[in-house]
Amino acid sequence: MSHSLVCWRCGASLAALSLPLRRLEVCKACNAELHVCKMCVEYDTSYAKHCKEPTAEEVSKKGRGQFLRSLQAEGGGLCCEE
Repeated sequence: MSHSLVCWRCGASLAALSLPLRRLEVCKACNAELHVCKMCVEYDTSYAKHCKEPTAEEVSKKGRGQFLRSLQAEGGGLCCEE
């Protein structure tokens, strides 16, 4: 599946990675964790807790790997259901 995901930290293309992203996936260019709030379509700094998901628990470190029930990737695919 083709997608247009880019790293939230450095902007490098993540097209070589397959979806769903693994929880411990990192950017090959900058080593940033990718299973993070900042990679989710629900991430929005104009909302409380920076998340549009009404039942989401607050996450203080948005750029750190998370054990999220579901993370909807910006490029369209569901990243995880753990």
